Amino acid sequence: MSYRLLSSAAALALTAGVAQADYSLTILHTNDFHARFEPISKYDSGCSAEDNAEGKCFGGSARLMTAINDAKARTNNHILVDGGDQFQGTLFYTYYKGKLAAEMMNQMGYDAMTVGNHEFDDGPEVLRGFVDSVEFPVLMSNADISGEPLLSDAIQKSVIIERGGEKLGLIGLTPQDTDELASPGPNVIFTDPVDAVQGEVDRLTAEGVNKIIVLSHSGYNTDIRVAENTTGVDVIVGGHSNTLLGDMEGAAGSYPTMVGNTAIVQAYAFGKFLGELNVTFDDEGNVTEAAGAPLIMDAAVSEDEATKARITEAAAPLDEIRNKVVAEAADVITGDRSVCRQMECTGGNLIADAMLERVRDQGIDVALMNSGGIRADIDAGPVTMGEVLTVLPFQNSLSTFQVTGATLLDALENGVSQHADGAGRFLQVSGMSFTADLTQEPGSRISDVMIGGEPLDPEKVYGVVSNNFVRNGGDGFSMFRDAMNAYDFGPDLADVTAEFIAENAPYQPYTDGRITLKQ
Repeated sequence: MSYRLLSSAAALALTAGVAQADYSLTILHTNDFHARFEPISKYDSGCSAEDNAEGKCFGGSARLMTAINDAKARTNNHILVDGGDQFQGTLFYTYYKGKLAAEMMNQMGYDAMTVGNHEFDDGPEVLRGFVDSVEFPVLMSNADISGEPLLSDAIQKSVIIERGGEKLGLIGLTPQDTDELASPGPNVIFTDPVDAVQGEVDRLTAEGVNKIIVLSHSGYNTDIRVAENTTGVDVIVGGHSNTLLGDMEGAAGSYPTMVGNTAIVQAYAFGKFLGELNVTFDDEGNVTEAAGAPLIMDAAVSEDEATKARITEAAAPLDEIRNKVVAEAADVITGDRSVCRQMECTGGNLIADAMLERVRDQGIDVALMNSGGIRADIDAGPVTMGEVLTVLPFQNSLSTFQVTGATLLDALENGVSQHADGAGRFLQVSGMSFTADLTQEPGSRISDVMIGGEPLDPEKVYGVVSNNFVRNGGDGFSMFRDAMNAYDFGPDLADVTAEFIAENAPYQPYTDGRITLKQ
């Protein structure tokens, strides 16, 4: 559906709502922005000023500002909300942490957001600074933060706001496994999303609120589960799984996806789309109509000049770092999550090979890289440090350690344990090969593991290189926390990867069948 057509449809829906004396609301939404303040390429990585001028780029704060203002002007009753993960993803976050995100969100006039797992990447302290800087509530219902003094008085489970003479209840959700995905510290206890949402729905209903919207950074599949197992939820604005919904190619489902009377929406990621859902409620608060589409932020959306100038100003300190050409790629290096979280990918092989090559002389046999740490493609041609840092933005260091073959097998099992959900724990590897049969029961899915040309020996001790996030139990790899001879303070993973590409320039991306999947 085109931008113009949706505008007409929204206007008609609102007109019809007024005629029937129902309550109509436009919900504008974003999710998983990941510090993409500047326009992005079709690969979701950096896009040059030249390409932007030629109309080849998407997103960026300046386009979002225009689109949000235009969408607000089309309706007299709206809210603007975010599904989490404003943090992490480019040098802007590395340099500014949450400050630039807070500034931009305030300028755009957000009404609320939920906490994403990446909001915890630098611990509760940075999150608290962000919460104190924004002019809207930050929500998270499924976590006990009473024992974390930095957050206990800063984040609410839910909030009631008024729009068009009606009360709206907004509830926040974050991934239940955030303690494995980020660094929330020991004082934040995450709980089941279904129970948390129902508890807040019941409390809001008791206060007379019958229009309830969940802001959920929990993934499309979890959102469906929440809708199926709760009562009273009207709309779920999603995030975390970077799901595109709509009638376009590549969409995972319809926009909205209806589960009973609950409308579920999500708008991909990186500011490439602005979600616009037009909802009509009857007097009892039931959804009688829900329609809309994610609006693509392509060259047809003009860039707000003031916002563009502010982002250019904010980018100035970063330019020297990211514009440095460090290598050359002979072809596109694939780091897209839709590929790397499902199968062997060229970006995964590059990073794992680079890790292993760096420490092979230290008695290291295999490299393991969680695909969740691989964030974008790299275009063919000159490779800048900025591109490498967009792919590997987390400032992770190389970790070396020793474990038994049996522990390695457990790790490979964990890697495929959430394959259907596209989870970031799926492992890219070097120095080894294996087969994963996803039709088998959990715990017996991994076979034919070869290391150094020999079958894996469960009793043998192997040297492993990974990143410090995985070694310390991130993405469910708790089996590595007690590893032997662990050293977590190696060089930065982005630097190691950049040097490896340079040493092998022009780098030729490849796959070689090191991972075999049966499903």
